[in-house]
Amino acid sequence: MTDPDSPFHPIDAARLSDAVVAQIEALILQGVLRPGERLPGERDLAERMGVSRPSLREALAAMQADGLLVARPGSGVFVADVLGSAFSPALVRLIARHPQAADDYLTFRKDLEGLAAERAAIAAGDTDLEVLDRIVQAMRHAHATPDPQAEAALDADFHMAIVEASHNLIALHMMRAMQDLLRQGMLFNRPRIFASPDLRDRILDQHIAINDALQMRDGPQARAALEEHLDLVAQTLSAQRRADDHAAVARLRLHNRPGS
Repeated sequence: MTDPDSPFHPIDAARLSDAVVAQIEALILQGVLRPGERLPGERDLAERMGVSRPSLREALAAMQADGLLVARPGSGVFVADVLGSAFSPALVRLIARHPQAADDYLTFRKDLEGLAAERAAIAAGDTDLEVLDRIVQAMRHAHATPDPQAEAALDADFHMAIVEASHNLIALHMMRAMQDLLRQGMLFNRPRIFASPDLRDRILDQHIAINDALQMRDGPQARAALEEHLDLVAQTLSAQRRADDHAAVARLRLHNRPGS
């Protein structure tokens, strides 16, 4: 029996294994199947796709040979890390040490996400808009707690959901690679941005404004609201860096004082 919630659907083609490959490739491209995600078991997957197990095995073997899937003995078949990281570890460390590079990173995100927000206002399906609205409601709930960690994580989810709602496959995978760095705190400490109550209030209001524009399918307003939000993030990071620099100078002067 077909599961209506499953992303897989019955195959109807002359060469079944080719059609299986095409369907799974599309799910990977669309971000439905993510790197490291385990595929359903062979019997279950063959039933969902309406193909024989030999045809399914042929397709999975072809995708493993192509580097899209990886089989782990005793565990199953998984989506390979086809995206990887957009930045090598050495480049990440280099960017983290140089503020201009981190600023450029935020500028690129502003360009990418601004376009994505404008596109999402038109291209988003009802389900996409529901996902965005649920995230913002969760933000409201997390905002009422004293711990900024949950709100910071939802912030990352919200920005990712906007790009997903734009239905641009290249933007989706680029953003996913960049979001991994943000979640790991490689470029800046997201919870630190949420540490100030006043700033948390402003950021929540901005997220609500972005979501409101998307729900109304107002592309220009969604883009303007998102760009205003990322400008605030950039200004906050710049202010934090100046404060850190001043504190470091003060500590150095204290250390070098006679008798210290």
